[in-house]
Amino acid sequence: MKGYVIGLDYGSDSVRAVLIDSSNGEEIASKVHWYKRWAEQQYCNPSINQFRQHPLDHIEGLEITIKAVVSQSKVNPSDVKGICIDTTGSSPVPVTKDGTPLALVDGFTENPNAMMVLWKDHTAITEAERINELGATWGGEDFTKYVGGIYSSEWFWAKIAHVVKEDKGVENHAYTWMEHCDLMTYLLIEDKDLTTFKRSRCAAGHKAMWHESWGGLPPKEFLEQLDHYLADLRDRLYNETFTSDQVAGQLSKEWADKLGLTTDTIIAVGTFDAHSGAVGAKINEHALVRVMGTSTCDIMVATDKDIDGKTIKGICGQVNGSVIPGLVGLEAGQSAFGDLLAWFKNVLDWPIDNLVMTSNILSEQQKADLKNEIENDFIRKLSDAAEAIPLSESIPTALDWINGRRTPDADQNLKSAISNLSLGSKAPHIFKALVNAICFGSKKIADRFKEEGVQIDSVIGIGGVARKSSYIMQTLANVMNMPIKVAASDQAPALGAAIYAAVASGIYSNVVEASAHMGSAFEAEYYPKEDTIDAFGNLMDSYTELGEFIESSIKKK
Repeated sequence: MKGYVIGLDYGSDSVRAVLIDSSNGEEIASKVHWYKRWAEQQYCNPSINQFRQHPLDHIEGLEITIKAVVSQSKVNPSDVKGICIDTTGSSPVPVTKDGTPLALVDGFTENPNAMMVLWKDHTAITEAERINELGATWGGEDFTKYVGGIYSSEWFWAKIAHVVKEDKGVENHAYTWMEHCDLMTYLLIEDKDLTTFKRSRCAAGHKAMWHESWGGLPPKEFLEQLDHYLADLRDRLYNETFTSDQVAGQLSKEWADKLGLTTDTIIAVGTFDAHSGAVGAKINEHALVRVMGTSTCDIMVATDKDIDGKTIKGICGQVNGSVIPGLVGLEAGQSAFGDLLAWFKNVLDWPIDNLVMTSNILSEQQKADLKNEIENDFIRKLSDAAEAIPLSESIPTALDWINGRRTPDADQNLKSAISNLSLGSKAPHIFKALVNAICFGSKKIADRFKEEGVQIDSVIGIGGVARKSSYIMQTLANVMNMPIKVAASDQAPALGAAIYAAVASGIYSNVVEASAHMGSAFEAEYYPKEDTIDAFGNLMDSYTELGEFIESSIKKK
């Protein structure tokens, strides 16, 4: 069946829509919208790792981007067969009984606790620790075993427990909570009923301890020991979950009119960006797909036979159908990847922003030109200088835990560190150490999969870092001692969402078939340089030693 589909991909800073020809995966139109409130860091407090986003940023972005691609493409609206939404996660949002985000209700419009709690918000460390303590001691089923055995402060229950402990107003007015991908899907459909709405298997399984073996979410008896509110909330959530090849509903008349589409357009069940990105990159068994942006998500799929009843320790979950229905989706990742390099850039930017840009020596136009030149060339020139430093030279050792550690073995209390500094350590040396650190953290994840019996035959990189930085990708290939292919698509998660939409709307019978026709080609492949393997092995030993020292020091406090 000929038709077009739309993938809507919500990232940390922006949302992008792509309109795709379902017959071949060709991108017909695309549009990116940057969140204006988030750009001003409203409702955030980085000093305590509080990162909140206003739902209006997302609702406005939805309308702007989809309207734009429909208009640009000039396709017949009736030929747009389906839409699927992917988002970051876990990013829960408090909502009223009719599904209205609490931040849109009078009295809560400027309350950070009524906002979406972004994936990178780590204010719930204490609550996550309590979940892990209870999971280890309460004597019943271990509800953390399918999320790597450690529940993270980045996830659903811990974040909700923290918010309601801090804000009784939100506790009293939030009827229930929805993951970001579920909320945006719910807003688009016609028949809105929270009791029957199809929640994302991906979100529930990887972040909310949902599993079919214990009948869905953890039971009230377990949640009651964490917080009475969580036990009550359990009755207002869900038991069943659904994969993203399923139909969530039809596009509502209200949104069809806003977007220039018809109510015949199918809305698929929502998902997370990394999982749809893996589908967009044609993931298959034994392939590790690395979604590399501000953080990373590392995605694999396996058969039940491959897993053989094991639970993989220290990862972010194993969930049947979270990536490809019929296969077990495995997720790991790093809390900071591009974010670590962005932090260093911000450090180096300080004297420019606070001395050069505030001086009277330069005109406003000169300042704007200088700022533009810095933004365009800063990382590239730093990368070139770092790459030119031979591995035989004394290089600092750094840790990538600037926003805690996601995997292996989640611990958001951990901090980054740099050692082996000397008077000869210049900015490129430190930058090289940071690039090495994010690559060493990546190898730790791959090593954990292998230790747990999960075979890795190939590595695929997607995302902005993969496509823009040959230096990082070559370092990663050297460190992992494996070839790494880079997906050609600029918008692999949005493309993957479009692939789900193509299946939900009946254009293809399954995700594997749709991905084969629509998935991204590959534009580059990096091979490890044999003469660097030993040197990087020694540097990684230093990374491991520094990590063990920092981890033991923090645990002693």
